[in-house]
Amino acid sequence: MKKKPLWWGVGLLLLLGLVAVGAAWQAGKLGSLAKGVVKDAANADDKTTAAPLEFAAREVVQPRRLPMPQTLMISGPLVAPQSAVLRSRASGTLLSLVVAEGDRVRAGQVLGHVETAEINTRLAERQAQLESARVALAQAERQHASNERLAAQQFISAMALDNSRSALDAARAAMQAAQATLDTTRVALRDAALVAPIAGIVAKRMALPGEKLSIDQPLLSIVDLSQLEVAGSVATHEVSRLSVGMQVQVQVEGVDQAITGRVARIAPAAEPGTRSIGVTISLQNVKERMRAGQYAMVRATLPDDTERLTLPVEAVGNTAGQDHVWLIEGGVLARRAVLLGRRDAQRVEVLQGLQDRHQVLAARFENLREGAQARVMATQPGETDPSGAGHQKAVPAAAGGSAGLSTVSSN
Repeated sequence: MKKKPLWWGVGLLLLLGLVAVGAAWQAGKLGSLAKGVVKDAANADDKTTAAPLEFAAREVVQPRRLPMPQTLMISGPLVAPQSAVLRSRASGTLLSLVVAEGDRVRAGQVLGHVETAEINTRLAERQAQLESARVALAQAERQHASNERLAAQQFISAMALDNSRSALDAARAAMQAAQATLDTTRVALRDAALVAPIAGIVAKRMALPGEKLSIDQPLLSIVDLSQLEVAGSVATHEVSRLSVGMQVQVQVEGVDQAITGRVARIAPAAEPGTRSIGVTISLQNVKERMRAGQYAMVRATLPDDTERLTLPVEAVGNTAGQDHVWLIEGGVLARRAVLLGRRDAQRVEVLQGLQDRHQVLAARFENLREGAQARVMATQPGETDPSGAGHQKAVPAAAGGSAGLSTVSSN
């Protein structure tokens, strides 16, 4: 019975310890809650008092109404319109051909010869036939003159005189036929000499001396490179903006500078399969720096008489296939979807979504938030902000990197 007060004392001490631990835990929880409330209040206050984004004047543009000439591209190989093929006009053995690929020739220059022994034999035969026809004609003329005198004295009948006249006409026709045959043989002899049909450069040689030639067999191809053409095609909805004589710029592979050409011909009808219309561009090649077969790209600038609402290309972004721009409206940022039209290397046409009065960010920025406060800086580089307050400066997106917002203090 004497140990009972000891156990009661130990129990009382344990109870007091548990009460103290609970009180401490409760106090810590309340303190953390209070700190969270204070922190949230501070964050809310920071958001409320956050400085607006500031953009330099060069980073904000207004849409401008400008004409936007279109560029029409036509491509194709260069061809030489002035070209000819030298053919053998007579059959026989090719005796000589004095030019080869790359040689320059003059119009009318003798380039080779074909064996003429057979032609000379025919020529002699035709000349003999002509002499025989002349003798027969002379005999017929004398006979007819004699018959006319006899008919006048009524020694022969009228029918005999008519027969004499017919024989004279036949002799005259035979002589004319012999003369024509002789002329044809002389032409064949002249054609045995191979003469250049045009002035130019030998492009291909297709026969060698010693070969047996047939009539119309090709021997040489000659091209005149002083004028070249590009044969291309355009769509049916674009051809109405081209006209014969229009100047174009032609860029030929291997040639550094573009060459001025002109539209020479436009086909009158579209191709049935492709629905495209053929266009031929001609260009002068005085120094003959270009060759037939080189690939050429033709650039035709089509004038535009319409004033179009335009922006710099850099001002337009694209997200998930939707073009958009960032505006500053009422002191806050706004993202606006736009519908685009024509485009060139510097500017793009805006069909819907903008008006002339809008202020548009001229570059692409990242980390922008719609509804954030924004303004255009009025201070010049090196000057201080008269308000003396801090601000956030937007940094344009760099190629290959991300943009951000940097805080700048003006004291």
